[in-house]
Amino acid sequence: MAAPTEFGPPWHASTLPSEAPLVPLPEHELALLERAIRLGRRGWGRVHPNPMVGCVLVRDGEILAEGWHREFGGPHAEVDALERVRGCPGGATAFVSLEPCRHHGRTAACTEELARAGVARVVYGVADPHPAAGGGGDVLRAAGVRVEGPVWPEAAGRRENPVFFHAGLQPFVAIKLALSLDGKIARVPGGPTRLTGPEATVAVHQLRAGFDAVLVGARTVHADDPRLTVREGGIEPRVPPARMVVDPDGSVTGERSLFREPAGRVLVFVASGVDEAVLDRLEGAGADVHRVPRRDRRLALGPVLETAARVGIRSILCEGGGRLANSFLAERRADRLYLFYSPIALGPDAVPGFPGPFPRAIWEQWRLAFPPARLGEDVLCVYDREA
Repeated sequence: MAAPTEFGPPWHASTLPSEAPLVPLPEHELALLERAIRLGRRGWGRVHPNPMVGCVLVRDGEILAEGWHREFGGPHAEVDALERVRGCPGGATAFVSLEPCRHHGRTAACTEELARAGVARVVYGVADPHPAAGGGGDVLRAAGVRVEGPVWPEAAGRRENPVFFHAGLQPFVAIKLALSLDGKIARVPGGPTRLTGPEATVAVHQLRAGFDAVLVGARTVHADDPRLTVREGGIEPRVPPARMVVDPDGSVTGERSLFREPAGRVLVFVASGVDEAVLDRLEGAGADVHRVPRRDRRLALGPVLETAARVGIRSILCEGGGRLANSFLAERRADRLYLFYSPIALGPDAVPGFPGPFPRAIWEQWRLAFPPARLGEDVLCVYDREA
């Protein structure tokens, strides 16, 4: 696996959370928490469904060790840092981006490991929202450790680890679109149009690495013949993302690149009334086929997401096309937008990225999650929908 990038993928280029701290800390300690956040981002694509977490151990102004959650099922950030200390960590302060967990799962409770190591103080960024693991701060206090946190409200954690903080029964859905300056996605319907440059392409591959599945519509498959795999960006996903296709009529064939790539399972969603011969053809090509009802000549997104959740998919990156993205937006089923803006205009006859029409309330609920990131000549803007 390639070495991790210094501070994670480009949409995480921001530093401290934008919210005002709930706990007053001096600037140098906020900087140490910032370092912990950035370290945690190195786990992107390797730790989900666990959160990205980093830890910095400091004593008498000296950094003793740094750690992060590197792999799902492996040591958490606090333990990773403790294992890297030369000598005894007694009396140290642990700066952790997320509240240390108090439960025994695949690993021991981080609260126990910190207390056993003699850590005197813990400063953590955001509270753990899960009943089984949360409350670690109180456990540490009961063990005699000085604890300060949460430093920021839950919104900061939701922005950093959106899938981990996602409370819905259906998967977390993010939409990725490449847009021209005038908000278009293609010159002509059904025709491929390359808008963004190589830096944006790398970022998309990095994005895929952190999701359970990548979703497209049948029109995108016919127009672009995408592979929907992670091939660039220096991040090898722990589990290759599943490839999902919304294909009401079962029109996708086994000659498409989706079926020729061995990485990741292929899930095809078809309408309930599709002929058995179509199902046999898709299954023969290697797809897991799921029937869902139609709604207004399209597949009902609710049943699609419910089915995805049943087969273990917690997060979905929707890469198009525009109609599918619009449906997610109109039904308020999208949680995040990754919009890659290219410095070109396609003109009034090109295909709009958001044809709508949408009521004004649809757009009013979206807020910029991170400062815009420059990717060569392109700009990436990430938006989160307010809960």
